[in-house]
Amino acid sequence: MTTINFEDIKLSDEERQPCEVWTRVMGYLRPVSEFNKGKKSEFYSRVCFSESKAISGMESREDSMAVAAE
Repeated sequence: MTTINFEDIKLSDEERQPCEVWTRVMGYLRPVSEFNKGKKSEFYSRVCFSESKAISGMESREDSMAVAAE
């Protein structure tokens, strides 16, 4: 079995090719390259959702609301 060391692989700009990014829109997949300017801007400003961050944010919010109610 041959082992490949990825650190030894060097690509020049001529060898590289663009990666096409697809996203789900209204229940089907579309390439981002076909979006208009506004939709591209909206896509690139998206933030990934993290459930653990949302839950921890919710707990601290509930604590501050309980203090405010007292």
